[in-house]
Amino acid sequence: MKYWLSIAFVAFTLTLGLAQREVIDKVVATVGGELILLSEVEEQYALMKSQQEDMPESARCRIMDQIMSSKLMLNQAKLDSIMVGDEEVEAQLDARIERILGFMNNDVSQFEEYYGQTINEVKAQFREDLKNQLMIERMRGQVLASVTVTPSEVKDFFASIPSDSLPYFNSEVEIGEIVHRPTPSEEMKEKTVAFLDSLRSTIVAGEATFADMARKYSEDGSARAGGDLGWAKRGRYVPEFEAAAFKLEKDEISPVIESEFGYHIILMQERRGNSIRVSHILLKPEITDEDLQAARSLLDSVRQLIVDDSITWSLAVKRFSNEDVQSYNNDGRMVNPATGNTFFEIGDLEPDIYFTIDTMEVGGISSPFMFRAPTGEKMFRLVQLQSRTSPHQADLSQDYSKIRQAAIEAKKGDFIANWVRDRVDATYIDLDTMYEGCPNLQKWLKDSNARP
Repeated sequence: MKYWLSIAFVAFTLTLGLAQREVIDKVVATVGGELILLSEVEEQYALMKSQQEDMPESARCRIMDQIMSSKLMLNQAKLDSIMVGDEEVEAQLDARIERILGFMNNDVSQFEEYYGQTINEVKAQFREDLKNQLMIERMRGQVLASVTVTPSEVKDFFASIPSDSLPYFNSEVEIGEIVHRPTPSEEMKEKTVAFLDSLRSTIVAGEATFADMARKYSEDGSARAGGDLGWAKRGRYVPEFEAAAFKLEKDEISPVIESEFGYHIILMQERRGNSIRVSHILLKPEITDEDLQAARSLLDSVRQLIVDDSITWSLAVKRFSNEDVQSYNNDGRMVNPATGNTFFEIGDLEPDIYFTIDTMEVGGISSPFMFRAPTGEKMFRLVQLQSRTSPHQADLSQDYSKIRQAAIEAKKGDFIANWVRDRVDATYIDLDTMYEGCPNLQKWLKDSNARP
């Protein structure tokens, strides 16, 4: 199985992996106490080939090198007693399943038909692989924790790139945002609390089960499982929810409690020491057209204050932007998730932002407009065009942050290569003869590890 479990390819690798494992099941390498199956190499090769038809045969050599490096990391992580808790693994599995279900409009039957397995069976299939992946990532993080570059190293790195090999950057922009979430009216809040109270009374009276009511009414992903949130220790939930949950006795249902997510009632299923297993029903007060208009008017007023120099952009972000959005702690500046920096090519922008800034001057601020957050909530934002570059060849002064990142990545690559070399001689390595023709794998067979 793959180690990084990329969600974009999980459907392909799972079905392909299950099919291939029936025919291919041969140990082709051993790194310390870790085994590598031929199926692992072939699954990754097939995945790469599905994206790039003209794949050289040497690709298998590169894949094996990457897998062996990962196995060496995993072996070292176990030797160093790097721990990954079961709760962390479960949380990661749940997040991955939720994302896959999101692509399927949360249709569990479609998920199970596609994979030929239940959600729990799919989770069981990947649990050990995901735990190993997290251990590898943690080990890699420790190995690379001290890697950084100085300004002089960045300059030397840039100078080492031949002028005819310098990359060409498209036009890029930096975008600031102020995001506001509409708040429901007191009337809608009261209606929500009253309805949850009625659900609680129905359940307590034995007229319906908590799980059935959760499936029917709860407004989060746990509804499919009857509101079951699984096992969790202290610190897993938001404070209001956790305080109410840990006060409950077995089979007790909480009164209605409010959190940043909405209103809940909570059922205590089981308790083991400092861990609890609870179910909940979550309802969110309805946002009315009047609430939406109030949010738009607020941001319109904020925009006017900034334009009139009555308040700075930075202060407006701190006073009015939603604290939960990434940009809040970055002075309102948005970060490109594809690159990790603040620069966006036009094609990277959300369509509504692209059309908003298309004719805007640098420093300009848009009128408020509505968008949907990843949670599906309706929210409003102001955007500010903070910079715009013209298409150009890489330049140290203009593209320093990108060049610095490239220099760090290059240094990390060298650091990992040296780390691998240092540990090969001290680690038991065995490699199948079918890979003897791979020049890049000879480093794994040197000195005491070489075949007789």
